[in-house]
Amino acid sequence: MISSKINLPNVITVTRIVLCPALFWLTMSPNTTARFAAFALFTLAGLSDILDGYLARRANLVTDMGKLLDPIADKLLLVVTLIPVYLISHRGGAFDDVPWIGALPLWVLLVIFGRELFITAFRAYAANRGVVIPAGWAGKRKTMVQMFFIGAMLLWYPLVEVAAVRGWDSWVWSGLSTGLRMWVVVNLGLTILLTVYSLLDYLWSYRTIVGIRD
Repeated sequence: MISSKINLPNVITVTRIVLCPALFWLTMSPNTTARFAAFALFTLAGLSDILDGYLARRANLVTDMGKLLDPIADKLLLVVTLIPVYLISHRGGAFDDVPWIGALPLWVLLVIFGRELFITAFRAYAANRGVVIPAGWAGKRKTMVQMFFIGAMLLWYPLVEVAAVRGWDSWVWSGLSTGLRMWVVVNLGLTILLTVYSLLDYLWSYRTIVGIRD
């Protein structure tokens, strides 16, 4: 049975929403400590997303409120982190670039947010026709690599600044920084590919909703 009461998974989800403004401020801060805090808070938010879903399924605490709030929390988390990464990468500072890319292109944001807006509208249209569209495999993987990219960038910004200030030049830092750069670029590429693929997958899987027949 689906509960309609406030429960622990929903409280965790609401907490994640409430923390989004703080995450935005910490990410945009030029203070190194605040930036490390942004990475820690983002990681905590990601883990809480896994936790609330696990608790809801395990304890049979799935609610209509939870199904409404969880995607809102996910999209807010994306907005308050990806937009700051874009803005920071365009500041032109010594440590503001996305590794090996420079300023994050605007089209990347348009693709990611355009897909989210379209799928949200498509789900609403489908719901009005009595069809519930759940998160698919491609969409879940897209969200995962998206979070990997953002998390890596939130760690990269304060870490590279500390390395420059303290003069890190050992092989350990060289290997770590190269690995982190590769992690950023690979996950950004996968994010773009899965964003487009998941959109096409949704449209093809639910093509009958818009009157397309085999």
